[in-house]
Amino acid sequence: MTENEKRLRKNIGKKIKLARAKTNYTQEDLAEKALVSTRYISQLERGISFGSATTIVNLCKALNISSDFLFNDLIQSNSSEHSDHIDLIDTKFLENYSQLNKYNKKVVNRLTNDLIKLQIEENWTNQASQKF
Repeated sequence: MTENEKRLRKNIGKKIKLARAKTNYTQEDLAEKALVSTRYISQLERGISFGSATTIVNLCKALNISSDFLFNDLIQSNSSEHSDHIDLIDTKFLENYSQLNKYNKKVVNRLTNDLIKLQIEENWTNQASQKF
């Protein structure tokens, strides 16, 4: 197995684990719903194994996720080591965010919106000052 394949398996495994955590399923729950063993779920999440097409479809259905969730950014980020680093940061953020209660998710969303507005204003101010 190549290093690239190991990395891809680990990234997909992290996403399966994230989706499982978001649904509050145990590995046993997911294994039952996806018609595989608990040990196999553990191996998938750690990137040791990779599922067949049927297994991936069953996992997506059980977790109520699309295959895009598992694969899209991996295909796009495959060309750059830098984007892999960004993906890991985003995954960690999503793991943390998924653990927040409804109220705290609203707080994070409002904070994010305010930060984006400040950033836009700062960019506009910088552009305006450069013109003069």
